[in-house]
Amino acid sequence: MSNITKNLRKLREVKGLSQEKLARLADVANNTIVKIEAGKNQNPTLDTLNKIAKALEISVDDLIK
Repeated sequence: MSNITKNLRKLREVKGLSQEKLARLADVANNTIVKIEAGKNQNPTLDTLNKIAKALEISVDDLIK
């Protein structure tokens, strides 16, 4: 399991967000969040990472470290 897979789920849950809510906030497809958390998308684009990090109010570094 990659760092992003673990971190995304943990950070999303800390914020009390559902996958669907995070997807809406980040302006990405719900399926994108689901795939990253499931480890099926190990290399999301930088654009996607930026959107997710912004929605979670964190840096991209925090998301991928």
